[in-house]
Amino acid sequence: MPDQPHRHHRPAPKTTEFFDAYVGGEDPAGLTEAGDLAAQVLVRGADDPRLAQRIIHLADTEGLEAVAQVWSHAPADSLAGCLWRLYALRQWVHADPHGVAREFEAGRARAQVARVVAGVADPPGPDQLRAMVDEVLAGIATGDFADVLFRASAFARVVAAGRAGEPHDPEPGVLDPVARLLTLAEQLEAAGHAELAGRLA
Repeated sequence: MPDQPHRHHRPAPKTTEFFDAYVGGEDPAGLTEAGDLAAQVLVRGADDPRLAQRIIHLADTEGLEAVAQVWSHAPADSLAGCLWRLYALRQWVHADPHGVAREFEAGRARAQVARVVAGVADPPGPDQLRAMVDEVLAGIATGDFADVLFRASAFARVVAAGRAGEPHDPEPGVLDPVARLLTLAEQLEAAGHAELAGRLA
């Protein structure tokens, strides 16, 4: 992916008490704010190291599901929405590793889709994807977040290509699984471009 300058938004200084006041609470607006803050800390870091450790500890003790559920209704063009989509992709790979690996290999053989997404020449395989997303969700990722989004998008496109070649009979009224994957890929790719432009927050 060509090098492009972009700026990272730093979250407004918060204290650990701010997060404690919302996680586990009943106020939907407060939970949304806490989820946005958690996303900011995991992707951008925090001015207060105690806050970062609080969020990472919460994920460790309560499970990523507890944090991720707060992101589940966030728009696709937000940091929280991106983390929810990365998390959902990771969970799907964990749930069916053999099926996903089969579809990924079929997609790689069936079509040259890797370069469709922002110059990603070699999309990550299932194990690489899980490791990549795990690093982001643990707050230890050292790479470019836009690159994470583009690579996850490329992965979803490859698997969609593999799945499209297999017989499947979508349920009436349910979005076709290939279409769902392609929608996810498009959302992640668009978010990657927003990140490069400094518009993802």
